[in-house]
Amino acid sequence: MERRYASHPNEVKQFDTQRLRKEFHIPTLFTPDQLELVLTHEDRLIIGGAAPVNDEIKLETELKELGVSFFLERRELGAINVGGPGSVVVDGTEYELNTKDCLYVGKGSREVIFKSKDAAKPAKFYLNSAPAHQEFPTAKTTLADAESGALGSIENSNERTIHRFIHENGIQSSQLVMGMTQLKTGNMWNTMPAHVHPRRMEAYMYFDLAEDAVVFHLMGEPDETRHIVIRNEQAVISPSWSIHSGVGTSNYTFIWGMAGDNKAYADMDAVAIKDLK
Repeated sequence: MERRYASHPNEVKQFDTQRLRKEFHIPTLFTPDQLELVLTHEDRLIIGGAAPVNDEIKLETELKELGVSFFLERRELGAINVGGPGSVVVDGTEYELNTKDCLYVGKGSREVIFKSKDAAKPAKFYLNSAPAHQEFPTAKTTLADAESGALGSIENSNERTIHRFIHENGIQSSQLVMGMTQLKTGNMWNTMPAHVHPRRMEAYMYFDLAEDAVVFHLMGEPDETRHIVIRNEQAVISPSWSIHSGVGTSNYTFIWGMAGDNKAYADMDAVAIKDLK
């Protein structure tokens, strides 16, 4: 498991492109038959991916990093499948996940195994794990069952649908919040006007991008913005003090995950477009 440390905004404003990418960009999430994990010290969120093809993948890592005897002893997990049909086995109970289905796995679950139904169309499980201080039951939701809403307009190139999976009115968790935003064809902007929420950090994982397409992800303090170029199935870490917005060369989908002091999706501090620099 790779470790990333938290950064102060006064330091980040001095970073060049290489340093920005090293600290915040996660280029590899899905390696066949391997578990990829990145631990950020921003609210100690773990961001990762499991891509079972020919073999099952167990949720495990060097436990000294977490100070526990098994991965979810003091953690919870959200898994969203962005590949072909697959399943997640939690302590012997199997949950089938089709594309864009979500599974929440609660604190105290001892064994988690990721599987693909067909090696020719393997599943790809995007993972977020946050520290948890209360147990909640394992629960699954589909894209159709998620709390969804339309935002934006074609005039502003940001017509999109937001699907909330793990949140205060959906699947219950200790602190983890996860969902998915799909931009409609002809729309490129996400999360604009921008915002920050100093009470929670956030991570984005962009996918449904063509091989030659990119997203210019915007980050930084509102008056000290920077950008990171993101390609298909890559993630980016957003500290609580940073905006998290972006524009693509085409439409795309992204998964957002948050950890912090509350689970209130609407708790954000808006930034007027005129104030961005």
